[in-house]
Amino acid sequence: MLDFKNMSFEELLKPEGYDCDCGRHHGTAVKYLKIGRGVIENLPEALSAIGAVRPYVVCDQNTWRAAGERAVEILKKAGIDHTVYVFPAEHAVLPSERELGVLAMRFDHRCDCVLGVGSGVINDLCKMLGFVSGRPCAIVGTAPSMDGYASNSSAMELEGVKLTLYNNGPEAVLCDTEIMAQAPMRMLRAGFGDMIAKYISVCEWRFAHLVRGEYYCEAVADMMRAAVRKIMDNVDGILARDPDAVGYVAEGLVLSGLAMAYANVSRPASGIEHRFSHIWEMINIARGRQLELHGIQVGIGSMLTFDLYEYIKGLKPDLEKARQAIAAFDPDAWEEKIRRIFGEVAGEVFASAKASRQNEADVRLAHAETICTRWDEIRAIIEEELPEHDVIWAAARKMGIPVHPSEIDVSREDTMDAFLTTHDIRDRYICTSLLFDLGLLDEAAEVFRKILKK
Repeated sequence: MLDFKNMSFEELLKPEGYDCDCGRHHGTAVKYLKIGRGVIENLPEALSAIGAVRPYVVCDQNTWRAAGERAVEILKKAGIDHTVYVFPAEHAVLPSERELGVLAMRFDHRCDCVLGVGSGVINDLCKMLGFVSGRPCAIVGTAPSMDGYASNSSAMELEGVKLTLYNNGPEAVLCDTEIMAQAPMRMLRAGFGDMIAKYISVCEWRFAHLVRGEYYCEAVADMMRAAVRKIMDNVDGILARDPDAVGYVAEGLVLSGLAMAYANVSRPASGIEHRFSHIWEMINIARGRQLELHGIQVGIGSMLTFDLYEYIKGLKPDLEKARQAIAAFDPDAWEEKIRRIFGEVAGEVFASAKASRQNEADVRLAHAETICTRWDEIRAIIEEELPEHDVIWAAARKMGIPVHPSEIDVSREDTMDAFLTTHDIRDRYICTSLLFDLGLLDEAAEVFRKILKK
């Protein structure tokens, strides 16, 4: 098996990629990657490495102050022509069709590269703009707050629905850890929250492979495990804003993006915990409200999920109970629930469910039979992949991350609605998919309700 976890970034970026035992060829569009102190000074070298001579620089107000102004100074000093667009202060920047349209309409077609200076939203928008304009994308990261820096996908909002849209990914990534270490502590905590999610994503990726034959790669999964361990071992340094410790978070987040690019799916880095975040966002987009940083939301979703898995580990699946629940499924009641929760974007959820056939009796019964037959293996996966309950909670408390939806002004009602629909919004098999197929989702909801009352 390929040993990605012990490879250098130079090895991971090998242009010809790797043929893997999993049956797929792994590669990434990233050609140039530097993480460390002062690496923003390498910006001219990074642009040269991807054949770019005139970048279109994109920032928001915060990232302009954090690194955008410095990036432009470096370009000027190097004699590199460029065009700059900074989102106005009064505008909340979202990863939606509106912002992408603004960037496209402001685009200087003399530019041969899109250079995003920022983290989550700026990163996602610039990767999409590079993709649709046919230009390479480069990223100067400003905070270790999310895992999309090196991925070939963007978490976008289309007509109020949170989607993962695939693109070519960035060709150059610079993460200056001295800049990142000065990011607001909320953003450092967001990066930690997004990384502890990898325990869950790898766990669910493994049992989805077992239950319904989804593609899985052990070498990619192992890369994620190693990245999380390094961050868990350096919580004190992260809190002290030590650039080297913050660099471990940046490395883990970048490796997550590479893992998604290698697998060509978001599976290595995203499970049920990301669904909580996406659904909270969808609900609040409809209400005209903006929520917290993605990594903060994912961290809360992760902590809720760790508690939920304590219940799942104690289950004894019953195939007859599953058959009865499958036969009793009421599609009209399900559609009414989806319309109540998602409103105008319910149609997108219906389309996803239809494409995945998740509600169809024959599909659910096949899953239930596999789960019951192989429950010992599934339970062993959960035990192997998830950290000890007390260990993860101690680390979360030390890091000071929010652990309950109320801390970001999300109600219990919205969280319960999110829990009940996590398996509906995307064709990925997660723990609530398993509970749904076993006819245990309502029972699990009562357990989850108690978790929320803690």
